[in-house]
Amino acid sequence: MSAGARTARRPRVALLGSRGVPAGYGGFETLFEELGSGLVERGYDVTVYCRSRYTPRALDSYRGMRLVTLPTLPTKYLDTPIHTFLAALHCAGEAFDAVLLVNAANALFVPLLRSAGLPVALNVDGIERRRAKWGMPGRLVYALSEWLATRLPDALVTDAETIRAHYLRRFGADSTVIPYGVTPRPLPPGPMLEGLGLTSRRFLLYVSRFEPENNPHRVVQAYRDVPGDLPLVMVGTAPYARRFIAEVRRAADGRVVFPGAIYGDGYRELLSHALLYIQATEVGGTHPALVEAMGYGNCLVVNDTPENREVAGPAAAYFHAREPATLTRALARLLADVGQQRRLAAAARARAAESYRWELVVESYAELLSRLMSRS
Repeated sequence: MSAGARTARRPRVALLGSRGVPAGYGGFETLFEELGSGLVERGYDVTVYCRSRYTPRALDSYRGMRLVTLPTLPTKYLDTPIHTFLAALHCAGEAFDAVLLVNAANALFVPLLRSAGLPVALNVDGIERRRAKWGMPGRLVYALSEWLATRLPDALVTDAETIRAHYLRRFGADSTVIPYGVTPRPLPPGPMLEGLGLTSRRFLLYVSRFEPENNPHRVVQAYRDVPGDLPLVMVGTAPYARRFIAEVRRAADGRVVFPGAIYGDGYRELLSHALLYIQATEVGGTHPALVEAMGYGNCLVVNDTPENREVAGPAAAYFHAREPATLTRALARLLADVGQQRRLAAAARARAAESYRWELVVESYAELLSRLMSRS
């Protein structure tokens, strides 16, 4: 396609590798919703590939994006690759100008896309093979995928400088760092708080998938020794983790509330009124939930990892998730110090406004996609 032909119409971009939109699961889904709608506002024609378990087939457009919903096999190891394979086949038959693929495990499908003449950027997320949920076969797949991710796509994307350094050190491959964003839209107290029996600024909040490396079990363990009667709201769930989730629930005392996964206005309402926000993740780069908590001006209590420090910087109190007593002490100190709560909350809001706005994220991806299209 000539350059003149490209400028005569809106550039066509495909987003694939996630569960799809509307966002109802995790970081990649939120990225596709915010990025896709932002690109539409910039004049792009955006197609998002969705999984039938998460997006109704009858929904063919959302926030200006075209949705292509395809089936998959809903199992732990096949859900992502089967759907991405079908999406890549469909995508290869369309006249897209560029493709954004997410999840390092999907690197295997880059040659299929490139064989159709499509330039591909791959966002690898964090270092997935470190997640406890993967057995040896899964970790080997992700180890191979990391290597393929540095050789097959036209551009490699990481979401944190820490992850960029990992790929540079291990594979000698540089990447474009583009984090996640937040657009705070605070809500007044409403049905979510009422339904959970909560009062504004009188509860603590944890948000993450209930997986071992996100440490929900250690958070509820630590909270048992924190004095007071404030509820701790543990938002999250996880597929294929029923036994672990049951163990987390059994370890909690009576102050802990388990509402399951919450999205949309209910999630925003909780972020708008939490007193403290706990981030206990060990694996990954820039965690969307942490960025969102920052944007809503929550007082942050964060597991001390290089990735989390990169995001929160001096705008958080820190603990060591594998030593629950350090979280107990951090929470007890903050609950007794209203002034420090307010200082950290203000610092978090300012840091998010400066560095983690969705408009900056969309601008960075638009520049990357433009470079891909000009090269092709």
